[in-house]
Amino acid sequence: MRIPCPYCGDRDSQEFVYRGDASLQRPDGEDGFFDYVYLRDNPAGPIAEHWYHAQGCRSWIVVTRDTRTHAIHGAVLAAEAAR
Repeated sequence: MRIPCPYCGDRDSQEFVYRGDASLQRPDGEDGFFDYVYLRDNPAGPIAEHWYHAQGCRSWIVVTRDTRTHAIHGAVLAAEAAR
């Protein structure tokens, strides 16, 4: 699988570390914290994911990937995605 790094271009996925779903938001209090830590949906289709380019520019990026086909539809820096 090739991941498009905004700085380095298309790179092999072995250069990256997968963090997980980029859409999760940490709850402010204890309510919902158990669900945030332990419960995850497993959607079929496009999903935004956090990846860390550990063997490259060391940037966090948000990759849009289809979980059914592993096709990657784009990537942006995590700081830009948070805006």
